[in-house]
Amino acid sequence: MRQSTAVLIVSTFALQAADTTLALRGYSESGSISEIQWEKKFRSIPQQDRLRENMRRLSARPHHVGSPYDKNNAEWILAQLKSWGLDSKIEVFDTLFPTPLERSLELVEPVRYKAKLEEPALPEDPTSSQKDEQLPSYNAYSIDGDVTAPVVYVNYGTPADYEQLQRLGVSVNGAIVLARYGESWRGIKPKVAAEHGALACLIYSDPRDDGYVRGDLFPKGSMRPPSGVQRGSVMDMPVYPGDPQTPGVGATPDAKKIPLNEVTTLTKIPVMPISYEDAEPLLKNLSGETVPESWRGSLPLTYHVGPGPAKAHLHLKFNWDRKPLYDVIARIPGSKYPDEWVLRGNHHDGWVNGAADPVSGVSPELEEARSLAELLKQGWKPERTIIYCFWDGEEPGLLGSTEWAETHAPELRQHAVAYINSDGNGRGFLRAEGSHSLENFVNGVIKDIDDPEAKMTVWKRLRLANTSRASADKRGEIRSRPDLRIGALGSGSDYTVFIDHLGIASLNVSYSGEDEGGQYHSIYDDFYYYTHFMDTDFAYGRLLAQTAGTMMMRLADAAVVPFQFTGFADTIHTYIAELKKLSTDQRAEIKERNAEIDDGTFTALSNPKKKMVPPSKEPVPPYVNFAPLDNAADELSRAAEGYEKALTAAGDRAPAGVNAKLIQSERLLTNPDGLPNRPWFEHLIYAPGFYTGYGVKTVPGVREAIEQKRSGEVEQQMVRVAKALQDEADLLDAATKELLAGNK
Repeated sequence: MRQSTAVLIVSTFALQAADTTLALRGYSESGSISEIQWEKKFRSIPQQDRLRENMRRLSARPHHVGSPYDKNNAEWILAQLKSWGLDSKIEVFDTLFPTPLERSLELVEPVRYKAKLEEPALPEDPTSSQKDEQLPSYNAYSIDGDVTAPVVYVNYGTPADYEQLQRLGVSVNGAIVLARYGESWRGIKPKVAAEHGALACLIYSDPRDDGYVRGDLFPKGSMRPPSGVQRGSVMDMPVYPGDPQTPGVGATPDAKKIPLNEVTTLTKIPVMPISYEDAEPLLKNLSGETVPESWRGSLPLTYHVGPGPAKAHLHLKFNWDRKPLYDVIARIPGSKYPDEWVLRGNHHDGWVNGAADPVSGVSPELEEARSLAELLKQGWKPERTIIYCFWDGEEPGLLGSTEWAETHAPELRQHAVAYINSDGNGRGFLRAEGSHSLENFVNGVIKDIDDPEAKMTVWKRLRLANTSRASADKRGEIRSRPDLRIGALGSGSDYTVFIDHLGIASLNVSYSGEDEGGQYHSIYDDFYYYTHFMDTDFAYGRLLAQTAGTMMMRLADAAVVPFQFTGFADTIHTYIAELKKLSTDQRAEIKERNAEIDDGTFTALSNPKKKMVPPSKEPVPPYVNFAPLDNAADELSRAAEGYEKALTAAGDRAPAGVNAKLIQSERLLTNPDGLPNRPWFEHLIYAPGFYTGYGVKTVPGVREAIEQKRSGEVEQQMVRVAKALQDEADLLDAATKELLAGNK
């Protein structure tokens, strides 16, 4: 007994000595040792076989919003959580979710072709035959319509593509546009088409993007077959996500609903997705200019822009019903800071069987919850309250998360420390995006977790990959910077309401890069597909559970919330540099274009000899004075450095009031008036672009004012952002004073 005790004491001192320089951010040295031990225990619990069986069960049948199996899945998830001893419940919301009643597409000139609009069942893929339960291929929140018009091919249908069309002398006014999936979120394609006078929009998947050019077709390989179709929402989510009839408030029974004819997030024209099998006859029968090289897909034909002679008839009619949502919420109360909440979420609804999207993320989240429940039985208690969320209705428009967060907005603004999201998961390298106050935290976690195949840490593998992919001028920074950069968040998943609307520090995490496939939002995204071509042994599903679960524990147990602001300040400086370059480049481009118009050299790009009527000259935007942003960013850098020094000196003696301030740090980056023309989006540093949909626009008010040539707004938006950065600096100064006072 004495000998064992002596060995234990020696081992403890050895561990303390080894970990002295490795104290976790926000923890004392002794607190770090305890935390690391609990985290290691946690990471040993998730099981790949359980992940597989979770997926088999959850993806066994189609489970879109309003379907019987969607509710069944929610009830099964609830039962699992309760069986592990977790305090859990379902919260129900009622939201608008249209489904198709009538769909038809026909080429009527110069030949006739009736589109199949059907994904056939495959004998190799058992669940692809569940026809009675599958939603047909359609785009949710398209308006009804009946249109007969000439077809015009518009490449990806981005604003830049319409500028190209202008140079080609082609108008889409009065036409049906045919766009291919990719480059921008699908909802932007009908939005921009309508702004240019189009009457309808078709979106198809070209084999160059996710078909036979990329690999063997399903079921032999993972790529989209000729009849495969990508379903998806086209709600104008850059205006606001969630229930279209209750913007800004939860869709509870007593919520006031906007009349359907006043909803602004429905499309302005009818839109439908089609396969490349159905798109090929339309493309074959187009004439006009041969498209630029970058517009060419990989179908065996010459791509022309049109219009004509192809003319098509599109007919769409929808059932505009409201459907129930089932959000499953589990809570582990905090032992020391119960009023500080750390949240975790992934959605459980799919377009069809949804194995990759979303069950590959739901399954690891369930394993996280089970593993934490096992730790509770072993004596671990989180210091902060942990909330696990399984959202419904993400696919149509982030419905479940948005309605829940809008309903609980006052509590979340007061109590939420951070939100960690995932969606689909594959295999390969960590992908982490989010609030840059959490960048250092992410790096710290992934330095402690091993990749299951590479036999090195997730951080080291990602660093090697980033270095190999980077241009020569960026490699030096990757090698020398202590932290790998994380991306910024736009929209596209359930983090949106937390960061963009409520100002809650957020992360989105997953593994990908070695899992290329083409079954996104098709009937073939199912258990057979995932277990043959994606994370086939669920090693990276287990890794996601280990990664996100470790993040939850480390956030919940830290004595001081582990936000770091020097990296955030550095990132702000890079954004300002980008804005300066954007403004300078735009002025130069407009000057050059005006000069071409003056000397008569403005020509069609595909044929320099072809003259066209030039557009009017544009006024050159005035020079932009970036001093307000520069000064505020410098203040933020100064305050962040001061806070770092004070935190290091304070150690584990940080006063409790510091955490209350840190929790509000992301809130200060929001403004209750929101962004121009979209007040729901309140964050002044991160937002989805008005014309990108999912893709982020950093410092969006300033950036989009420059991009959209609204010169009068640039200075106004810059002042708002500068004030938010100054407020952030003032908060850090106040936290620094509190730390120093507590350390005397």
